[in-house]
Amino acid sequence: MSRSAFSSRLAEMKDLPRLSSLMALSIENLQRGFLNDAQIAASRAVMGLDTQLVQDGTYFIVEEGEHLAGCGGWSRRATLYGGDHSAALRDPAMLDPASDAARVRAMYTHPDFARRGVGRLILDLCEEAAMAEGFTRAEMMATMSGQPLYEACGYREIEKVEHEVDGVTVPLLRMGKNLTSTLNPTRTGHRDPVHRF
Repeated sequence: MSRSAFSSRLAEMKDLPRLSSLMALSIENLQRGFLNDAQIAASRAVMGLDTQLVQDGTYFIVEEGEHLAGCGGWSRRATLYGGDHSAALRDPAMLDPASDAARVRAMYTHPDFARRGVGRLILDLCEEAAMAEGFTRAEMMATMSGQPLYEACGYREIEKVEHEVDGVTVPLLRMGKNLTSTLNPTRTGHRDPVHRF
């Protein structure tokens, strides 16, 4: 499927119900084969909606017509992962582009749009927006289901992390990328972070 089928824009607060629904579907369906049922259930405690990203204007929506295909964003804040409900993981401190890595956050694809380039498109949008604000590196906390995509887009392992929820261990992977060493091979030359493909 060509990227021309998709449009992108910044999320607004009115989009939150749709975003929450997409995230629930993504967590439930796209982690199968990577996590067991108990781990999928436990992962909901560390994944989900972070409204700070929407308020900061750094969270993107990708749509095909009226259908929400995916969402994801980046942040100039220190929080690496977690949603509104995981307060212990949150750190709202502002990052310094000269010394800190921008955070790639809360990447989700609707199961109906998996493996159609939505994740790569969102990563491009996030990286371009972060570079426009002076960041030269990006980091993320990847799920096991997201790791293959992120590796294909140039992200490399920094450390393995095990997040325990009620006795269930959820494996995660901290990954990073130098944004200035090479351009992402999926880039199409666009520079406006909110545009139509």
